[in-house]
Amino acid sequence: MPTFGITPQRLGTATALALILAPMPLLAQDADSVQAPASQTQDAAQSQDSAQARAANQSQDTAQAQRADVPLVPTQPTWNTFHGQNNAQKYSPLDQINVDNVGQLEKVWEVHTGDVSDGTGDIPATVWSATPIFANDTLYIGTPFYRLLALDPATGEQKWSFDTHSKLEALTQPVLKNRGVAYWEAKDPEPGQACQKIVYMGTMDAQLFALDADTGKPCQDFADNGVLDVNQWNTTHAKWPLSILQPPTVVGDHLIFGWAGKDWAFETAPPGTVFSIDARTGKREWTFEALSPEMREKSGTANVWTQMSVDEANGLIYLPVSSPSPNYWGGNRTESAPLATSTTALDVDTGKVVWSRQWVHHDVWDYDINAAPTLMDITVDGKQIPALIQATKMGFLFVVNRLTGEDVWPIEERPVPQGDGSVKGEVYAKTQPFPTKPAPLLDQSKKPKIWELADMVGGGQCSRLWDDLYYEGMYTPPTTQGEGTLAYPDSAGGVQWGGVAFDPQSQTAIVNVSHIVQTIKLYDREAYEKADSGSGNESGFSPQEGAPYGMRLNVASNWLGMPCWEPPFGELVALDMHTGDVKWRRPVGASQQYGFFMPERWGSPTIGGPAVTAGGLIFIGASMDAKLRAYSLESGEELWSDQAQAPAVANPAVYEYKGREYVAFIAGGNTILKDQVGDQVVVYALPQDKQ
Repeated sequence: MPTFGITPQRLGTATALALILAPMPLLAQDADSVQAPASQTQDAAQSQDSAQARAANQSQDTAQAQRADVPLVPTQPTWNTFHGQNNAQKYSPLDQINVDNVGQLEKVWEVHTGDVSDGTGDIPATVWSATPIFANDTLYIGTPFYRLLALDPATGEQKWSFDTHSKLEALTQPVLKNRGVAYWEAKDPEPGQACQKIVYMGTMDAQLFALDADTGKPCQDFADNGVLDVNQWNTTHAKWPLSILQPPTVVGDHLIFGWAGKDWAFETAPPGTVFSIDARTGKREWTFEALSPEMREKSGTANVWTQMSVDEANGLIYLPVSSPSPNYWGGNRTESAPLATSTTALDVDTGKVVWSRQWVHHDVWDYDINAAPTLMDITVDGKQIPALIQATKMGFLFVVNRLTGEDVWPIEERPVPQGDGSVKGEVYAKTQPFPTKPAPLLDQSKKPKIWELADMVGGGQCSRLWDDLYYEGMYTPPTTQGEGTLAYPDSAGGVQWGGVAFDPQSQTAIVNVSHIVQTIKLYDREAYEKADSGSGNESGFSPQEGAPYGMRLNVASNWLGMPCWEPPFGELVALDMHTGDVKWRRPVGASQQYGFFMPERWGSPTIGGPAVTAGGLIFIGASMDAKLRAYSLESGEELWSDQAQAPAVANPAVYEYKGREYVAFIAGGNTILKDQVGDQVVVYALPQDKQ
């Protein structure tokens, strides 16, 4: 019988609703509290515990009081986190650049960091998905060679740089990756003292660096002279270091972060612990585990490898939780794991679960929740609702009350396919959650139509592939038969970590979605050893070592690399959040292969995401053609574009410095999208005489 760990707090009746909606067991966070030394007497331990509890409660009360007045949308232009603000809206109230003058945007500076590799030499290829952050009158950037740069926001001139000297080895990923940095500053700084403002960056080998934001020097009071070895806490199935590729989320004096690994490689893996540490000292405060102790022994992951979002006034942090290991077989984890592949809300001071909604039951498709939920206040049927929208790889958008987890529009449990019986040990979920609004961003209910042009060029290759793929609709399980299961979309499709942007004035949500068909096939051990021909970045063969099946994941294409399904391959979609209806949708970007640009009406797969401004604009890179674009928020009309060095696979940043509005992109590329990498930071503004 499950028990529940609900934190006493402001949400009173709301949490009761969450209990009904999303029952869950209290998990490992209880076990993470510091244990008293064995030599102490019981009375002394109880007295000490009571004193610590009182001190902790007082500290929490103070922190809650300080956060109570923090508005969901900052009152000043803010871009000091990975998604601009902790609400993940990617919204700027700046309007100096607007629909009337955006066509006059000009490049005001660019920097090439030199930290780039195409993977042809000794250094693995780089994937650079960082968003620049603007804080302390400085632009801070982390690179895939794990250097941290502080740049003048108006000129790009370097203020300082710091090299972590991290080994350039792809320890847990197919490539070198970095998603940037985090920033903290003391509310009551001590005059003349260093590290009252700190920039943080993690590395693939699980080191978290804390540097003085003014000087770039390590903060001596943080962990071990400015470096925290996160891997000291890697104690279960430690097959890889807990790579800190996503910058921590900063809430008051808490740094909260998860980690990235390779959940496709092993049956058992490190469990997906989320850590909260003190921003000044690096001391661990609390931890969260999505899996039960029993499941952690035989599975793993269910980690948080992407950004989180925060409602500071209500003391809640929202975790996008990934699937358990291994990705495509679940015979080792057939019991309930309600916090996996979920959005889970925690109390920021204690790490206790407040509510959780699982978006995929018994996930065997690698449908990690891969983007921070976007927090928003919306008006539906005349009622104001504190909401969040959770984008997914599946192309579903789930909208719930962010205080309770309760549906805004009904989310229905519907029967789903039960497999063809070829996979041993599986116990598939009978139902899965389907949102009734907004409508799915793409139609996953049937096999996508074959693109006749690709089929013709391939001599019927696509038709033959379609005939040999198993598909009974959304959530068709993997199979060992034929060419495998058709997945539309799978790990490369739907919405990626750029997530949903939101304009709070018009209550319009903006999201880019990729239409990608992939094939999944499982192989028993003997067959796998014969078939394995290697892997790429999120494609090819993966052993799922320890499980009875290895697997293969491929994009469904012909011999020339042309997609077998009809375009568009990527779209930009605007949603009216008063109703959940689509306002407009349009192809975004252009696909590119072998130097040729395809017609823009076909669109492009995208990695990265949008930013939206009060100037009525959407800025986005993300597409294969490596162009940067601005669209009208009202109509979706393309208003401006420029060519970058490589695809910009993160959200752009929008900031104001000395009265001038800037838009900054990092064009670093991602080999999932195409083999084009870059080291470019490029910044745009209006000409001085046009402001």
